[in-house]
Amino acid sequence: MPKPAATLASLLLPQLRHRPFPPPPPLLPRALSFSSTSSPLVAARRRFRFSPTTHLAVTAAAVSNVAVEAPAPTAYPAYDRILPCPAQDDPPRIEHLVAREDEAAGDFISRSLGLPPLYVADLIKFGAVYYALVAPQPPPYAAPEHVRIFREVTEPSVLRRRASIKGKTVREAQKTFRVTDPGQHLEAGTYLRVHVHPKRFPRCYQIDWKSRVIAVTDNYVVLNKPAATSVGGATDNIEESCVVFTSRALGVDSPLMTTHQIDNCSEGCVVLSKTKEFCSVFHGLIRIILEDGIFVKWRY
Repeated sequence: MPKPAATLASLLLPQLRHRPFPPPPPLLPRALSFSSTSSPLVAARRRFRFSPTTHLAVTAAAVSNVAVEAPAPTAYPAYDRILPCPAQDDPPRIEHLVAREDEAAGDFISRSLGLPPLYVADLIKFGAVYYALVAPQPPPYAAPEHVRIFREVTEPSVLRRRASIKGKTVREAQKTFRVTDPGQHLEAGTYLRVHVHPKRFPRCYQIDWKSRVIAVTDNYVVLNKPAATSVGGATDNIEESCVVFTSRALGVDSPLMTTHQIDNCSEGCVVLSKTKEFCSVFHGLIRIILEDGIFVKWRY
């Protein structure tokens, strides 16, 4: 009687049972100023001492009992300029700062993080620096020292003395905006979020952008978007995008504007607007298509 054929599971099961599996890779630590004892926030507090009240001391002691252990700090490369674009992204690094005195944004970031002024200026040009009038709630892994500083700068008695937030709720004052100029004035208590290692798109520098343009009219441009590029940029990088590079290739007076998005990994046609008016027209056409479920052939 012939022996039954061995199944794939019967052949692999003994090997899998005795095969040692490697441990999972460690998580990449995100070096946040909130999570390092050598943070600029701590250094800033040593330079500008506040007189903590009993309420703040009790709160900091209570938070220290429940705070999650912070990740270890990471060794960072030497910084010079953002360009040329590296082939691979650097490990994520996002720093959260609070200005303790009135100062220019570029000077404060450069001094607090030990970054060259030109590198800070590049970050601001890339759209990688955000500010808010009032600091948001720290993450759960923030050190007790940072929680205490947050509570100091957001005390109602402190906020009432700040003219810039009069007439605003705390939630409105915590809304973030991009810093657009290294010389932008920061009021004491202003919160900053600095994306020190922005997401990069090296593919942008390898494309002949003029050859990717399909049509040009008075109101819009149709672009055959290459893969591995962003239409309008990322949260921390608005420079390396299809909009910016197409505008440069065509030499238009004002930068083109996005009307819709497709995934970074996708390739296909996108419509870039020359005017805000056409953005509204295009969005209206998109709504008609989505609501009626039909394709509208249009000319503008």
